[in-house]
Formats: sequence, structure tokens, C-alpha cells
Amino acid sequence: MNKVIVVGAGAAGMMAAYFAAKNKNKVTLIEKNEKTGKKIYITGKGRCNITNACDVEDLFANVMSNKKFLYSAFYGFTNSDVIDFFENHGIKTKIERGNRVFPVSDHSSDVISALERALKEQNVDILLNTCVEKIECEDSQVTGVVLCGGRKIEADAVIVATGGMSYQATGSTGDGYRFAEESGHKVTECTPSLVPFNAQEEWVAKLQGLSLKNVLVTIYDGKKKLYEDFGEMLFTHFGVSGPLILSASAAIKQNTIKKPLQMFIDLKPALSYEALDKRILREFDDTKNKQFKNSINKLLPSKMIPVIIGLSGIDPDKKVNEISKGEREGLVNLLKKLPVTLNGTRQWNEAIVTKGGISTKDINPSTMESKIIKNLYFAGEVLDLDALTGGYNLQIAWSTGALAGKSINKEE
Repeated sequence: MNKVIVVGAGAAGMMAAYFAAKNKNKVTLIEKNEKTGKKIYITGKGRCNITNACDVEDLFANVMSNKKFLYSAFYGFTNSDVIDFFENHGIKTKIERGNRVFPVSDHSSDVISALERALKEQNVDILLNTCVEKIECEDSQVTGVVLCGGRKIEADAVIVATGGMSYQATGSTGDGYRFAEESGHKVTECTPSLVPFNAQEEWVAKLQGLSLKNVLVTIYDGKKKLYEDFGEMLFTHFGVSGPLILSASAAIKQNTIKKPLQMFIDLKPALSYEALDKRILREFDDTKNKQFKNSINKLLPSKMIPVIIGLSGIDPDKKVNEISKGEREGLVNLLKKLPVTLNGTRQWNEAIVTKGGISTKDINPSTMESKIIKNLYFAGEVLDLDALTGGYNLQIAWSTGALAGKSINKEE
């Protein structure tokens, strides 16, 4: 029986420990927090978006970095397998908008309980409040780990699943990157991903809490278009957030950006400039004796009206029938291309995942074993893998964790 140590009791670590133990190994799972699954607890706004119920091929389309590396992992433990795993461990699931899979209970704590039940069933030892200081290697082979107090625990194999740098309050402080570098692996530059942006304009804060559905967002670096998508976004006290914005942060290589970016919001993407102009003319026709500030309440959410009036440059008290063609065209242009200056993303404590990590070139994609150190495996967010929102990042964690665990066979 092999002795296996898994470092990190998050999604990837717990799944790795389960499958390593199922493979007749003696598994010890080490977690520096006081409980398992601390980050799982806050995913999906506390509901835990377990995975996405799309076709397996579509999983790859939503991965932003090194998607080909995930071929064996995704096909070895698919999104259907993930759903079956949780159903078999007492979690009823449901599918919501965008194929997002959640527990019927809407409680992420139930997902963690299911994983803990699975680990117990496989007799996995869990050490909580236990910090790993380093991974011990000898002659390019792993021999165990050294805990923060200096105690060494020997092992035949070690799986590092310590997470990235995102949500640092959950303990994701980049330990795994240090372990990897100390043992000769390359770590690519890490930046926050699935993270909100700061905005320069003062009017943005006035719209705090306003969610816009069915808008088109386009982001440019100078004349170069970096991102464009249709969907939902949210204004905050510091800038912009919501699904569209988080996805933009995943699509844009932030470490290459040296200056603020220009974002344009098309508030009426279903209408062409001409059609919107006609629509505004109709509104003006119905309210021709009213003041401008009282004439556009059918076009926009009420919270947005004072901001748009201010940006339009049209006197709010001006009678609608006195508004010039040029002023009206300016209003059309504003509604079709509302400009927002993005001056960087928020910090790690607001990022859902990490872009960057241990170079996939140093890892065998068929097993998750290091190509540099024998019997040392890596799984989950610690690797240079990230995806869009919708359950895809957790699928990466489950799949890579499962593959690492399954790859450690009992001695022949």
C-alpha cells in the first residue's frame, strides 16, 4: 500500500484524496485551515456552481488557458461523472440558466459534506490546522513533506492542490507556487481573473447596484479590440462587475496592458442607430411639451436617467420640441456607445480564480505527475489553467484532482 499525502483540502485536493484512497492507497489529506472546502463554501455566492451540464466538447471552449492540456482530465472524469459523484453521495442537483449545475438545496455546505462523507468512506485521514512548509525530494523523487513545525511525514507520492492566489482569506496564498519553484518547476506570471474592474468616471459610482441585462460590451486597448460579448453587467461603487465583466477579465491578458482600457456599453444592442433614433423620435413626439429630463423614462432604468442626461450635454429643463437634431444624434450615440474608462482590475481578494500558475509544460497531462520530480503531482488552480464563470473552474479542479488520484496505483 502506497502512502499518499495530498496538500490542500479544496475541490481538487478532496477529489484527489478520494480517488487515491479508492485506488487502495493510504491517504493523508493536509489542510492549513480549520475546516475543509473553505473556498467551495463561497463559490456561486454560497450556492456552489458544481459544474456545467454542457457537452464535454463545450467545456474546452470555456477554458481560457492551456485547454488541450485538459483532454485526459476532462474525458477521464467528465461533468456527467461529477454530477453522478455528488448524486451518489447524497446531493440532488438541478440545472439553471447557462447549464449551471447547483445542489437543489442551494447550500455549498452540502457539497462539502458530501465530499467529507466520500473521504470518510475511503478512510482518508484529514489533518486540519496543519501547515506544510516544504515538499521533500531526493534524487528527483518525492519523499514526503515537512510541516511548519519541522516534523517530516514520509510519503511514496504527494499531490499538491493548494489553489491559486484568489480569495486569499480562504488560505490561497500561493504556497503551491513556492513548492513548485523550489522543486525546479516554472511558474508563469499570475494575475487575478474573473475579477471586477475599476472605472475612472465619477458617475459610475452613482449607478452602484444597477444591473443591466442584455447589453453589448466592447473593450479596446487603443484601436485594438480585446473583448466583445452580450449579456449582463453590474455597476459598483468602484467600477463594473457582473458576468460580462468577469468574463472580460479572463479573456484579456492583463499583464500585457500598460494603460487604461476603453469600454463601450451598447444599452440598446437590438436596435440599429437608425432604429434607435426613430424610437427616440417617437418618445419625443409623445412628450413634446415635457422637459427633456421627463421624456426618456421608457428608454432607461430610472437610476440611469440623471447620469445619461448629464453626459448628453442637453439641458435637462429644455422642452423636448426644442432639442436639435444634433443633440438627438448625440443621445443616440451615447446610448449605443456609453464610454467607461477601465483603469485596472480589483485585487486578489475579489478574484474568483488565478490566471497563470505552474507551467503545464512541466506536468504530464495524462497523469498530472511532474515531469521533473517522480511521484509528485499537481492538481487544480495551482496549475496554469483557468476558465470562464459557469462551473468550468470547479470542473477543472474535480477533473485534474480525480486524474492525479487515479494515477497513483497500489504497488504491483
